[in-house]
Amino acid sequence: MEIVAADIGGTHARFAIAEVENGRVVSLGEPATLKTADHASLQTAYQAFEAGLGRPLPRALAIAVASPVANDVIRLTNNPWIIRKSLITERLKADQWVVVNDFGAVGHAVAQVPSSDFIHLCGPDTPLPSEGITTICGPGTGLGVAQLLRRKDGYQVLETEGGHMDFAPLDGIEDALLKRLRKTFTRVSAERVVAGPGIVAIYETLAALEGRAVPSHDDKTIWTEAIDGTDSIALAALDRFCLALGAVAG
Repeated sequence: MEIVAADIGGTHARFAIAEVENGRVVSLGEPATLKTADHASLQTAYQAFEAGLGRPLPRALAIAVASPVANDVIRLTNNPWIIRKSLITERLKADQWVVVNDFGAVGHAVAQVPSSDFIHLCGPDTPLPSEGITTICGPGTGLGVAQLLRRKDGYQVLETEGGHMDFAPLDGIEDALLKRLRKTFTRVSAERVVAGPGIVAIYETLAALEGRAVPSHDDKTIWTEAIDGTDSIALAALDRFCLALGAVAG
């Protein structure tokens, strides 16, 4: 059967048509990426995807959102959209639907893919355990965290809001970063640092520590200049970002 797969984050909403057989995805169409700022709601973005596709959408839908999903009213953490689960059938014309946390969805993916799809980054190069806990985390507009519990009789995904844990500085540079962030936020969580927008604060902190005047950049520009190697402060900010991500991941 065909379903619409939707990934709703803080900055982008992505939609694709998936073919599902026996509970597994056998094919996935080219995703359409829309900016959430360009659309007033999930419904208008969904209608824009349908218009671009040029045909009626399947009446089955799976939505992953960057937010807790336990309640009927879902208020996204880094996105002004409000999703009411009780209105999905009416507003999106979906007879079958499911809403999960975005990193909960990643947890289900991790449980399904073979070990050959994983790349070892650092630390002891040991196989993934066939049983026990695997923690999944990753930065986007916020910091997503989930846990995968594997057992002999199956697995369970534990959706969390771990990105909101307190940021714990590890050295003088991160002390300065925390001080800078506290001018804007009463409480500084890990995702204020280890998420896309966080690199701007890191960049500005490093520039201030060196006494350098730098232009005002958005996070996308800093990422680009760091990867291209055209800005030494941006490159240092990327290194510091990776260090902070590693500290969170453990």
